[in-house]
Amino acid sequence: MKAVLGILMVTAGIILLEVPCLLEKKLKKELWVFSMLLTFGVIISILMAFGVQLPSPKNMITVIYKPLGDIIFGILQ
Repeated sequence: MKAVLGILMVTAGIILLEVPCLLEKKLKKELWVFSMLLTFGVIISILMAFGVQLPSPKNMITVIYKPLGDIIFGILQ
């Protein structure tokens, strides 16, 4: 639970530092992207703090690119 509180405190600090500047400059799209990425990162961090096993991004990359690699190497041989 302490880890989650720490994550949320750091998140609040990041928001306090970044959001006012983005709002002042009227960067709505950048604020939207910033919010989505920060939310995604916070969710992943909290899940990891609770010990949830998350799949590796390497597995998804392998699933996507292995068939393409097989086709290319099949053509080259």
